[in-house]
Amino acid sequence: MAFELEEYLRAAFRDKLLLPKMPEREDDYLTPATRLLEKRRELAEVEQALLAQKEEFQMKMESLQQRRKELQHKEGQLKEAIFKFDKFLKDNDSKRSRALQKVSEQREQVVQKVVEARQLRQEIARLLVERDRLQRHLEAHAIFRSYLQGVLEKTEQFQETQALIDRFRTLTATNVALVQQDLGSREALAEKRAQLQQFLEQSNNEIMQLNNQLAMLQAQREEARAKVHQWESKWTEIQNTATKKTLQLGQIKMAALNLFQLATKQMKLQVDVPLEDTETQLGTVQLCMLDLADILADLRKGAPAVQPSPAAAS
Repeated sequence: MAFELEEYLRAAFRDKLLLPKMPEREDDYLTPATRLLEKRRELAEVEQALLAQKEEFQMKMESLQQRRKELQHKEGQLKEAIFKFDKFLKDNDSKRSRALQKVSEQREQVVQKVVEARQLRQEIARLLVERDRLQRHLEAHAIFRSYLQGVLEKTEQFQETQALIDRFRTLTATNVALVQQDLGSREALAEKRAQLQQFLEQSNNEIMQLNNQLAMLQAQREEARAKVHQWESKWTEIQNTATKKTLQLGQIKMAALNLFQLATKQMKLQVDVPLEDTETQLGTVQLCMLDLADILADLRKGAPAVQPSPAAAS
């Protein structure tokens, strides 16, 4: 692009120096100072437009940087919330495991008590059968009452018949106590089962709520990731645009430098201008063009007028 611009400027200089022409536009009648002011005005407008674009780009960059920080902060908060939620789930699983272990132990105790109660009932049934047998045996052998009393007098365990009756009453009271204990164990077992069912239902409800919260947090995390990806794409697009603008600005400066070097070489001027001072270079080129225009005007004044051909007039 710089090479084409340089060739174009060389051709323009060659045409102006070697081929004098009549002015075709109203701008050709302007004075060099007016043209210089016009060119400077155009250059100022271009520089102002470039400065405005640069400021706008800087504001967009700052806004995107702020938005990126906010997104990073939100992502950190989301990660912290997920970490706390995972810890809560682990604690809840640990509590649930301990509760299930405790329920299992209580269930084993209840089973053990049921077995003991069954054994006691069997013992009571055996004692009742034994009592009935003894009662029938006593009635059948009432005639031997006197003989039994004589025997009781000789035995060491019972001194009288009433002691044997008291022994029977004690066994009956023991049976009643065991029956009451069995009923109490049954009621306690039913209460423990109800508590276990209530705890399981409550745990299931809590787990369902936690699963819903987890799904909501995961959806928010995916949405945040999508936004981050979108802003990263916009950031890449802005960087590409800035690169293109920088490249165009470099090409313009290079073209201005080539034009400056060409003009100073053609005019054989010794001007010490820094390579990065594009404005001074363009000003020097403009002054050279004004000098060339003045030279061309002087040449035209000394040259005879050229009559236009009929074809050109038509």
